[in-house]
Amino acid sequence: QVPLEESGGALVQAGGSLRLSCTAPGFTLDYYAISWIRQAPGKEREGVSCISSFDGPTYYADSVKGRFTVSRDNAENTVYLQMNSLKPEDTAIYYCATDTLSNCRGVSAPRYDSWGQGTQVTVSS
Repeated sequence: QVPLEESGGALVQAGGSLRLSCTAPGFTLDYYAISWIRQAPGKEREGVSCISSFDGPTYYADSVKGRFTVSRDNAENTVYLQMNSLKPEDTAIYYCATDTLSNCRGVSAPRYDSWGQGTQVTVSS
């Protein structure tokens, strides 16, 4: 398993921005496709975005397309999720996860081998 760690969640007003980070101490994240998944209270988990390894394709849920951007900084061994124009409906716990494959299978994978602990994003109206 890959020990994923998220950070960057916060309380922000609608229209604001946040950048979430996903790191993996001791593992080279660029070898893996990394997904961002969120879960709001009382709702099912939703795949938000996925970035493939080695500058491969990226994928976004329709609900965040044009507002969120996923990227890698290999020097920092970090995957970022830049979230702009945030809406109250973006409120959720955000997780990074991987199925330890190198390519994304769309915005969501059938299963994930490793998850982070999650970071809370709250968008006030």
